[in-house]
Amino acid sequence: MPIAKITRKGQVTIPAEIRKKLGTDLVEITMKEGEVVIKPVKKLGGVLLEYAIKGKPIEEVMKMEKEAIADAFREKHNSG
Repeated sequence: MPIAKITRKGQVTIPAEIRKKLGTDLVEITMKEGEVVIKPVKKLGGVLLEYAIKGKPIEEVMKMEKEAIADAFREKHNSG
């Protein structure tokens, strides 16, 4: 089992053999039952980059966007 050191700046190097298996250079880091969990994240590129909010999964951001559009539509069509 590879061991990684946390630097003074809070950085950790993921061993090469594990990085190759991730298939991406973006990861989501969470805590679950006292353990650090690192999951690969698909790259946000092109138009999806505008939806990126630090700490929120893209699915949650897209849901927020849909709700905002629905609210704006209701407001526009109920005020007339």
